[in-house]
Amino acid sequence: MKTYIYPQNLKAKPHLWLWGMRDFVILAIAALLSVVLLVHSGLLFPLAGALCFAFMTIRMEDTTVMNYLGYAVRHFVTSQKYYEWR
Repeated sequence: MKTYIYPQNLKAKPHLWLWGMRDFVILAIAALLSVVLLVHSGLLFPLAGALCFAFMTIRMEDTTVMNYLGYAVRHFVTSQKYYEWR
C-alpha cells in the first residue's frame, strides 16, 4: 500500500483556500461576471450576491457557513423541543 502526503491518502475532497473546488469555480465565474456588469452598467447587486455566496460557502472542517445556519434554524425554529423539569 502506498502512502501519500495528501490528506486521507487521496480520498479527501480537493480544497482551494477556504472553499471546495466546485464552490471556488462558481465563485470565480460569478465574480468575473459581477465585475463585468459593474463596469458596463454600474450594478452592484451581482457583486453583492457573489460576496454573499463566497461567505456562505466558506468551509471549515467539512462544514460550511450555510450548513451551520441551516442547523441553527432547524434547532431553534423548526424542530420540536421537549423539556421535562423534575
